[in-house]
Amino acid sequence: MAHLVSRGFASPSVMAGKSHFARHSSLNLRQANLQRNYATTSSPESKAKPDPEKKDAPPAATPPPPPPRSYGNLKDKDRIFTNLYGEHDFRLEGAMKRGDWYMTKQLVQKGRDWIIEEMKKSGLRGRGGAGFPSGLKWSFMPKKSDGRPHYLVINADEGEPGTCKDREIMRHDPHKLIEGCLLAGVAMGAHVAYIYIRGEFYNEAKNLQEAIDESYKKGLLGRDACGTGWGMDIYVHRGAGAYICGEETALIESLEGNQGKPRLKPPFPANVGAFGCPTTVTNVETVAVAPTILRRGPEWFAGLGRKNNAGTKLFNISGHVNNPCTVEEEMSVPLKELIERHAGGVKGGWDNLLAIVPGGSSVPLLTKKQCETALMDFDDLRDKRSGLGTAAIMVMDKSTDVVEAIARFSHFYKHESCGQCTPCREGTGWLMNIMDRLVVGNAQKDEIDQLEELTYQIEGHTICALGDAAAWPVQGLIRNFRPELERRIEAFSQKKHDEVRRGVPQMLRGQISHEHAHAHAH
Repeated sequence: MAHLVSRGFASPSVMAGKSHFARHSSLNLRQANLQRNYATTSSPESKAKPDPEKKDAPPAATPPPPPPRSYGNLKDKDRIFTNLYGEHDFRLEGAMKRGDWYMTKQLVQKGRDWIIEEMKKSGLRGRGGAGFPSGLKWSFMPKKSDGRPHYLVINADEGEPGTCKDREIMRHDPHKLIEGCLLAGVAMGAHVAYIYIRGEFYNEAKNLQEAIDESYKKGLLGRDACGTGWGMDIYVHRGAGAYICGEETALIESLEGNQGKPRLKPPFPANVGAFGCPTTVTNVETVAVAPTILRRGPEWFAGLGRKNNAGTKLFNISGHVNNPCTVEEEMSVPLKELIERHAGGVKGGWDNLLAIVPGGSSVPLLTKKQCETALMDFDDLRDKRSGLGTAAIMVMDKSTDVVEAIARFSHFYKHESCGQCTPCREGTGWLMNIMDRLVVGNAQKDEIDQLEELTYQIEGHTICALGDAAAWPVQGLIRNFRPELERRIEAFSQKKHDEVRRGVPQMLRGQISHEHAHAHAH
């Protein structure tokens, strides 16, 4: 025991003595402090007398609060997609000059747990529309294999109207996606990745396949990917253009050779996915940004954008703007600044703006007033009862027939419904028919409420989110442009009334006059 005490360890009895001494010492010290304070404050001598010659000093000025953080105007050094416009070579040599495949071997060797933890720290949320935390999603794959292979599936279907970001990556920066597949595969324990690409993307599929072939030749893919001992194979699978195959389980069904119809969950793909094996389905952009995050560190990525809305994002701007484009910007960039800085502003000026769809056809539109304060991130757009979705921004100026535009969306969702769920199969047809009548105003005002109720009977009552996607644009129209719907109904009703009044045949008028005269004669 003595040697323990001499080395800084104390026996229980010694510790008890120390504790007893410490308790009494601290008690005595507190009592002495209390007595001293009481004596100081209670004695007449201790009370300071006011000095009539001495004026009170002005209170110290509080420092001004720091200016609020502004977002946007992304610096070139923070851009991930450095060949977004195809100004450089998309092949391996050009990609490596831009920093792709740099230290990939070392990143792979850090292992699965490190990759997942770094992705969690980065705050990356899925770029396909749902915005689920990517690191958390990747961690759902089983840690130990039960003998079934694990699969990584890349959703490159990109069927959301207005969206054109993933095709730019595959066409101009395919090696970012390929390298991301390797690192994501390591994180998920997957040795095989399938890239499910939209069938219409001919040039994108061609460039992507060429980049994959290059990677095999250079030893970046294959049985010993990057010399790490990790085997990784990537296959490109071309879809047939069905919108529903953008839903992860419908995509898996199509990949297996079946009809593209969503599956009931559970079981979730992470347990039973492609070919009955653990599978993670994730978006092109989500995987393509992973290598840069891992190289530069999650703190860098998390430092961009507001809290819970980290990083950079590809935004597609189309419609009534002077310069339609796809641009990489910081998350949380103001919507108005994004349009004016990168798309040349609204045609005819900002005052000519009517509405904006901020995230693809499946999210509710925003009015001009909402657009003036909107930030392009998940949380702010959710608070405005819309959504970031795929960040496909569709600008409508005052020349737009907004009712007809939303009716066109309803036609799209009716056409793309797989018909598996009754609320979606029947409801999308009802939405389309009512919206077609509302375009001309051929309805009653109470049908607006009936239409809104119909959307709520579809939303949340289907296997996948296509029903929600069909309902939300109509909800946004009713919420923000109800007076316009009522005006059309009133105008149509007045027009019919006027036609009836003008349309009484002259013969009928003559017959009425004859009958009137005949009655007077008798």
